[in-house]
Parts: sequence; structure tokens; C-alpha cells
Amino acid sequence: MNYIVFDLEWNQSPEGKESSVEGFPFEIIEIGAVKLDQDLNQIGTFHQLVRPQIYQKLHYKISEVTHMELSVLKKEGCLFPEAAQAFLNWCREGGESIFCTWGSMDLTELQRNMEFFGMSIPFPKPLLYYDVQKLYRILSGDGKAVLSLDQAVEEMGIREEKPFHQAFDDAYYTGKIMRNIDFHRVKDFLSMDYYRLPSAREEEVYLTFPGYSKYVSRVFGSREEALKDKIVNDMVCPQCRRMLKKKIRWFPVSQRLYYGLAVCPEHGFVRGKIRIKKQEEGRVFVVKTMKPASESAAEDICARRDEAKKKRTERNRAKRLAQKSRKQEA
Repeated sequence: MNYIVFDLEWNQSPEGKESSVEGFPFEIIEIGAVKLDQDLNQIGTFHQLVRPQIYQKLHYKISEVTHMELSVLKKEGCLFPEAAQAFLNWCREGGESIFCTWGSMDLTELQRNMEFFGMSIPFPKPLLYYDVQKLYRILSGDGKAVLSLDQAVEEMGIREEKPFHQAFDDAYYTGKIMRNIDFHRVKDFLSMDYYRLPSAREEEVYLTFPGYSKYVSRVFGSREEALKDKIVNDMVCPQCRRMLKKKIRWFPVSQRLYYGLAVCPEHGFVRGKIRIKKQEEGRVFVVKTMKPASESAAEDICARRDEAKKKRTERNRAKRLAQKSRKQEA
């Protein structure tokens, strides 16, 4: 198994988001990658500039961060389909491989650009990969603090041999971090790219990680439709896969975040979390995680439920008072 550690740089409409082509906010202008073998030794490199076709003027922030010049991209870059195909061919050399990135955006934007320019997407579905930023977060602290690539490089004491914010250099540093962390300790923590989502029940995804499980639903027309679905509502023990009786039914803490609590006869409290995520066309899908919970964590869920209930009551009371006031004024 090889590891394809890659990074992208992209451009956007210089006039801002309102002037972007619908469904195509970012156009890739550089692909950089290093290939690592199963022992994380670097065995290959890839670098290609891409000539912009849609946004043919660099956004000022892109120029500031990457220090790229449009004249260089036009002179040395090739068209995106040619660049992407060369990258895919390079990835296949040497056998089976898995993608690794710093953060969660690169695979999504690679597929979005491939689809926009009429290329078929050859990746498996679901597309699993390693988010090295997440792995670093798990190993270096509480798993919540998000560090930029340059911050992580500095924190690890890795020698800064290249500038940041250029695709090949960022891929190079990400590969360095992989070699310097205890990668095999977090090797089970794969991430899933959400660009191509399950379209039917049989495609829905169930993943098991050390300490928790994750379910990714098919696409629904609305949040309300998703929350009525039986599988979305089920609570299952991440350790024994037993269907659980709910102690606290799913309750909202925001429009897109829900919590619940169940009890496994064998493993005790299990905390559930549902995130409602928007899909490209405005529809939604669900990412549900189930995790063993201590008594204090269970008490925290109870407190969250009570607080959420209190806030709903206050909002409803304020709404009734506002309606009453409007009627009186009329």
C-alpha cells in the first residue's frame, strides 16, 4: 500500500463569490504530491501547474498567499484535464494507494473540477482517505484544536526547507509530518470524502473506529425527511452493534445538531450525535456518531437537553408575546 500525499492550490472569481460560476467556486491551478511506501519512505513526486480557463485573473488573496503569477501559469501550465489525468496515472504507478491530505477540502475540489471539465471520476464510493490534520490533532492534544500546516511543522520542529502555500511544498511538509507522528497508532482513523454521497439505502456507510462508530446516510430532500428516517433515528452500541433503547431521545441544540443518549446492557451509556449537512444541490444528509459515555458525559447530555428545552420555551414565549403585541397594535 502506497500513500499519495497531495495538495492543491486554486483560484476563484476576482470579483468575489457573487460572480462565481454556479457550482464551481474554485478552479485548480496547481497539483503537488509526494508518494510514500508502506514504511512512509518517499518514493516519488508529482508537480504540475494548471492553466486557468474559467477565472483568468488571479484573486488578490490567491496572489498574496501563493505568490503565483498568471503569466507563469499560462506559460508553464497545461489544461486541467491533462494535468488531472497525468496525476491519476502517476498515482496508479506502483500499485494500490490511498490519498492523504492536510484538511478535508482537496479531494472534494479535485472531484468538482474533474466533473466540471467532463472527466469521469474513477475513485471508489465511499472514498476513504487520511486527513493528516485530524490525525495530528488526535495525537497531539485533545483532538479538537485545529492547527494550520505551518503551525504543525513549527510545533514538531521540522526544518522549514521550502515556502508554504504552494501545492508541492505543502504536500512535502504533510508527508514529513506523517513520517514524524506515530502514524500506525492512528491508522484506523480514516476519513470519508462527502462529494459523492450514498444515493440509496444499500449505499449508506457504516464505519467503526477505535472508541466510536459513524453512519453516513443517503441524501434526503429536507432535514425533516431525514429526521423521520428509522435508520437515522436508531441508536446502536458502537462496541457490540446491539440496537439500544433510548434514555434521552434525539433533541436539537441547533438546526443542524442533535444529541441523544442510550444504554447498552453490556457496555453502559452510549452518546449519540447527529449532524445535518447540506449537499451540493441544497438537499441534506446525516452523519451520525455513536460513542461510549461515562456517567459524567451522560449527565452532560441531560444538562444539554434541559438547557435546549429551556431555550425553546423562552423562544416560544417571546414569539407569542410578539404576536400578541402585533395584534394589539392592529
